[in-house]
Amino acid sequence: MNKAGEYISNLSGEAEYKSFRPSPLPIEIKMDTEMISLLTRATKSLSMLDTLSSYIPNMNLFVSMYVRKEALLSSQIEGTQATLEDVLDPNAPQNANQNVADVINYIKATEFAIKRLNTLPLCNRLIKETHAVLMENVRGQEKNPGEFRYSQNWIGGAGSTLKNARYIPPNPNDMEKAMSDLEKYINSDDELDLLIQAALIHYQFETIHPFLDGNGRIGRLLITLFLMDKKRLGTPALYISCYLKNNRIEYYDRMSEVRKGGDFEQWVKFFLRAIEESSEDACDTINKLTELHNQNIEKINKMGKASKTAKTIFDYLEQNPIIDIKKTSEELSLAFSTVSAGVKRLEECGILSKTGNVNRNRVFSYKDYLDILRKDT
Repeated sequence: MNKAGEYISNLSGEAEYKSFRPSPLPIEIKMDTEMISLLTRATKSLSMLDTLSSYIPNMNLFVSMYVRKEALLSSQIEGTQATLEDVLDPNAPQNANQNVADVINYIKATEFAIKRLNTLPLCNRLIKETHAVLMENVRGQEKNPGEFRYSQNWIGGAGSTLKNARYIPPNPNDMEKAMSDLEKYINSDDELDLLIQAALIHYQFETIHPFLDGNGRIGRLLITLFLMDKKRLGTPALYISCYLKNNRIEYYDRMSEVRKGGDFEQWVKFFLRAIEESSEDACDTINKLTELHNQNIEKINKMGKASKTAKTIFDYLEQNPIIDIKKTSEELSLAFSTVSAGVKRLEECGILSKTGNVNRNRVFSYKDYLDILRKDT
C-alpha cells in the first residue's frame, strides 16, 4: 500500500479482479521550492482573473461565454465532436445532435450547480443533482443519472474488460465510503492552500469515479465549484479544461502516477501550472473582448438615429454571437423589419457578417468576437 491507497481483491476464481481503494484525504504534501513558486504564481494569476472579473461592467456576458467554452472543452476531452459554432447556433436546442446536446447539458449543469450553491453546501447531494442535469436525455442517460453507481466500472480502451482495464476504480462499497470521506474533506478546514486542496479533490473524485458516466465532466466542474464555494473565485471565469485538453495524455498519466506510487506532489505541480496558464489565458481573453466591445460601441454611437436599435441588437449579440433575425426579433420583442434594418447597419460597419450557408441567409455572426473565443477549441 502507498499513501494514495491500495488494490484489493474482489470475487474469486476466474471472476477475480483488483479494484483500487483510495486513502481518505487529507494527506501530507511536501512543499519544495518548485511547488512554492508554482503556488505563488497560480495564486497571483487567479487573483488577477478574479479582480478583473469583478471590475468589468459586462462581465456576466463574458461569463456566459466562458461557461460555454469550458463546457465545450471539457466535453471534447471525453471525445465529444462539437464546435463553438455548433453550441452557439441560435437553433441548437431544437436541432442539436448528440454531441451538441452533451455540451448544452454541461452548460445547464454548471448554471444549475452554481445557483444551487446558494442553498446547499458543496456536498454529495449537490453533486448527484448536478449529474442528473448533465445526463438528462443524452448518451448515458440509461446509466443512473443523479445516482452513484451500484456496479463496478473500469477505465480502458474500447472493448476493454475488467481483465485488461487500464484502471479499476473502487468497488461500490468502497466507493460509497470514499465519497462520504471526500464530502467531509471538501467541507473541512484543511490547512493546505485552497488551490492544493482543489488539486487533491479533483484527483480523488476522478479516482473514485462514482458515476457510470460523466465523471470527467463533473470532476472538472468540481474545481470551479470548490473555488467559488470557498470564495477564491467570484464567477466561473476559469476554463481549466483548455489546459487539460491540450495536455490530455499528461493529465491522465499524472493521476495514474499518484495511484501507482503515492506521488501526489507531481500531480499538484501539474495542476498549479494548469491554474496559472488558464487564469492568464482568461485574463487575456477578457482584455481582448473588452477592447473589441469598446471599439464597436464607438462605431455604434456614430450611427445617429439608428444607434438605439443597433445598441439593443449589439447587447444581444454579446450573449448570442450567432443570430437568426426571426428569433432575435422575437427575443427582443422588436419588429422583424426593425431588427433586419439594425442588422444591416451592423453589417455595414463590419461588426456582423452573414454566415456562409445560403439556406440560412438570415443568420449572421459576430465574427471578431467568435475568433477570440474560438482559441483552443
